[in-house]
Amino acid sequence: MIVHLKTLVQKAIKNNFALGAFNTCNLEITQGIIKGAIKANSGAIIQVTPSSIKYASLPVLVSLFELLAKYQEKNIPLALHLDHGQTYQQTKDCIQAGFSSVMIDASDKSFKENINLTQKVVKYAHQKKVWVQAELGQVSKGKQGYQKLIKRPQDFLTDPDQAQEFVKKTKVDTLAVAIGNIHGSYKIKHGVPRLILSHLKEIQKKINLPLVLHGASGVSQIQLKKALDLGIKIVNIDTEIRMAWRSGVESCLRNKEEYDPRKILAPAIENISEVVYKKIKFLKQK
Repeated sequence: MIVHLKTLVQKAIKNNFALGAFNTCNLEITQGIIKGAIKANSGAIIQVTPSSIKYASLPVLVSLFELLAKYQEKNIPLALHLDHGQTYQQTKDCIQAGFSSVMIDASDKSFKENINLTQKVVKYAHQKKVWVQAELGQVSKGKQGYQKLIKRPQDFLTDPDQAQEFVKKTKVDTLAVAIGNIHGSYKIKHGVPRLILSHLKEIQKKINLPLVLHGASGVSQIQLKKALDLGIKIVNIDTEIRMAWRSGVESCLRNKEEYDPRKILAPAIENISEVVYKKIKFLKQK
């Protein structure tokens, strides 16, 4: 069933657990996510990025979500979220399409520009009773991002005092923070970087808001558990889903004679559902 993201977050806060937010761009990945949520008997956030919207189109992705969430699985609460929206228009389009939460990511802009754009999105979204997520600091990507982060962490990490000012001025509902996390598969393959948990603790002291961890694929369970204890309430998973997809397809294509797309894609769906199931079960541990 389709619910507002606020409903999921409030339940997570009340029962002291975190939510998994899983990225999709097509039918099979969405099926895998929902199948994993059903197996875990728990709600989940399904999210799409602007690049996924460009790939599949907004009406198609929304229709897939609605059909699967509303009619295939009526008992598992699912919320739809825009991940890393770059412009006001992108967030507005998603709000009008029925999303209950949108992210405006202006983290690459100046602090003032980030505030101004986020305020504009919040004003429109809150009129429509939609939540807004923003990002402060920069969650980098890949090997180059990791090297830059290690060299000059102060250029990337969320400033706790700025976070306090940002939340007060923008009135966002959730905040994505940079605490040493990075996007992509590089960290999974090389075991880097480690989250700077002391920095997260300082952020938590300054703001009373559900915090979001982007680039969470591959983060060790030990570090992730500590991050959850320090205010992380939403954990984004994308890369692990893509890797599960690939390994599933590859396993089937080893049979050179197979050409039925249903048989080729079925293992990928199963792999994705297993990733989602395990993540949700871990995030709900007390």
